[in-house]
Amino acid sequence: MPALYIMIPAALLIVAIAIFIFFWAVDSGQYDDLDSPAHSILFDDEDPQHTAAVDEAKDSHRHAANKQAPPHV
Repeated sequence: MPALYIMIPAALLIVAIAIFIFFWAVDSGQYDDLDSPAHSILFDDEDPQHTAAVDEAKDSHRHAANKQAPPHV
């Protein structure tokens, strides 16, 4: 019986923390887009129609343009 005096408040505290974390996740946008990650696995990263591949290609061209060519020996 004395264990209940500790376990019930501990359980209520854990539930309160879980509810707080859930509402924090909802407010911070963790559940805004649930469909895109599931569909993005179907696309190849090298596909030019896929926006991630296009953005990656643009970034790699910018980095390549910023680098100087190594001196020829």
